[in-house]
Amino acid sequence: MMSDTVTKQKRNNRFRKPLIFTLILLPITALASYFTVLMSLSSLDPSAVEEAIKQVGSRESVILVSMIQPVLLALVCGFFGYIFSENLGLMRRFQIEKKPFLITLIASLIGGAVLSLDAWTFARWIPQLSDSYQAAGTFEPITWIASVLYGGIIEEVMLRLFFMSLLALLVWKIFFRKKETVPTGVLIGANIAAAVLFAAEHLPSTMMTFGELTPLMVVRCFLLNGAFGLLFGRLYRKYGIQYAMLAHMLLHIVSRTVWLIAF
Repeated sequence: MMSDTVTKQKRNNRFRKPLIFTLILLPITALASYFTVLMSLSSLDPSAVEEAIKQVGSRESVILVSMIQPVLLALVCGFFGYIFSENLGLMRRFQIEKKPFLITLIASLIGGAVLSLDAWTFARWIPQLSDSYQAAGTFEPITWIASVLYGGIIEEVMLRLFFMSLLALLVWKIFFRKKETVPTGVLIGANIAAAVLFAAEHLPSTMMTFGELTPLMVVRCFLLNGAFGLLFGRLYRKYGIQYAMLAHMLLHIVSRTVWLIAF
């Protein structure tokens, strides 16, 4: 009887931290999804928005319905991702330490500057992209908040905390189960796979934004997003998911600030 009580307490304690983490994520993911939906609606054809409103009754209902899926997905990924990360030994206390912060800050400043150069490189060969950077030169709070919060929080929870951790855990337990700790090579491989998926995830939005996917657009998507995905995964593996989130958010802030000044 006593052993059953102890086992139950251990099980409850094991799920306590992931549950707290998920509850903290809830308002953040809701806010990120809200602004992302607003940004998406502003880019859609007005007739398509009107048709959606007719189907659900009001603009507010369209926004609410559109928010449900990303919020639920982020919460599920956050809960299980926390558990997977703990099993891998990658989950750290959610605090900001000086050395990891400085490394993250420097990497984000350099990465943001590199990303901003997209406006003077690929944009020269992709006319639709050049037009989008002219629009990026205006400060639109909705777009800024959506890119910073959705990219920094939701994408990192889904791609790094959940997918990268799950893949590393599966490979470790299936192929290297005799190892007491997860091999570094497994984490590196999982990071690469997560970075590729992160890049591929941006193809539908690229198609929707520009109306087509040319070979150059695909190369650009995998080159930029894949490289930054590797950076975020590296920070997660070395210092914790909070630094991957911070780097992703700062990357958007730095690059958008450059475009705002330049255009």
